[in-house]
Amino acid sequence: MLASILASGLAVGAIYALIGIAYNTMFSTSRVMSFTAGQLGMLGGVFGSLFILRMGFPPVLGFLAMIACCALVGVITEFVAVRPVLKSLDQHLYVLSTLALALMIQQVTAIEWSTEPQPFPRLFSSGGGFIEEKFWLPVAACAITIVGLEFLYRKTLVGRAFLAIAEDNFAARALGLPERNLRIASYALAGAIGGLAGFAGGQLLLAFFANGPLLNFYGFVPVALGGLGNNRGAVIGGLALGIFQQAANFLVGGIFSSVAVFSLFIIVLLIAPQGLFGGQAARRV
Repeated sequence: MLASILASGLAVGAIYALIGIAYNTMFSTSRVMSFTAGQLGMLGGVFGSLFILRMGFPPVLGFLAMIACCALVGVITEFVAVRPVLKSLDQHLYVLSTLALALMIQQVTAIEWSTEPQPFPRLFSSGGGFIEEKFWLPVAACAITIVGLEFLYRKTLVGRAFLAIAEDNFAARALGLPERNLRIASYALAGAIGGLAGFAGGQLLLAFFANGPLLNFYGFVPVALGGLGNNRGAVIGGLALGIFQQAANFLVGGIFSSVAVFSLFIIVLLIAPQGLFGGQAARRV
């Protein structure tokens, strides 16, 4: 039972962590929490099943097409739901604009795709048991993503420009950095990461239009636990959440496992409102 909890918990937690990273990536350049992150994860599974199973693409080509489509949805999010809000005095309108876009994406997917869970293709001929694809692929995708982002942010000029915008967008603009283009690029990157979460977790979640709200919430929990903007914290929080959730499923099951997750979430935020790995936010006085 312990091995089963660890295998499934790490896999599910890696999916949550990737959605949390998508949240952070969009937030870093716009200071907007876009609630389309979960829908990007849902679209990763739907597009993967569409391109590989229904349209017969080879897995690699289907994966690249899925990444391109999810990145495009990320860019559309910036244009439709985020940019108009940034021009408003009341920037908290993003709660309404991004939620409205998320609902539109979910309903269009239900109409055009299906309201029933659809199968997701098997990508590798791995063995059974705990070395099955659905257990190790999300963890591998999460590890590759966090290493790739660390390389991007620390070793490339584009990544350092992202960090500059995230630290102080006014100073970055004064230095001549193209804030708007960098914001669009960050939303495209977040779309690709969110799509990767749904694609890697396709064997667990299936291609189902209702996965969006689930991933929206459980992907936000690692962000809150790990500290907003902290990708390493999101990974640790996501993996811990996945293991805790699967342990609660085994021990109490049903709706009580969700109650246990909510309770843990509230307790942690009461103890550390800035997250376990987040720092105290500075306030200009």
